[in-house]
Amino acid sequence: MPKLIVVTRDGNEHEIEGEAGLSVMEVIRDAGFDELLALCGGCCSCATCHIHVAPEFADKVAPMSEDENDLLDSSDHRNEFSRLSCQVPFDDSMDGLRVMIAQED
Repeated sequence: MPKLIVVTRDGNEHEIEGEAGLSVMEVIRDAGFDELLALCGGCCSCATCHIHVAPEFADKVAPMSEDENDLLDSSDHRNEFSRLSCQVPFDDSMDGLRVMIAQED
């Protein structure tokens, strides 16, 4: 199983295994991280699964859709590495992906 490195809001780093074929949001949620709310369940309609992808992985994640871009515009914590974790597919090529859970808006 590919590994995902999750940095929580308090700066603690956790390495978890994720099932290929899920979204990054599903991997984080299934591992029990409560601070990633994901209120819409992955429908790209709420932006409560906001993450920052580590710069070295930014070009390896799927391109952002217009809907995702619009939702991220509502966040005060958006930066050039912002993504909605529900919109980032997780597979074997993403092994070692490092993401930081964004501050809550």
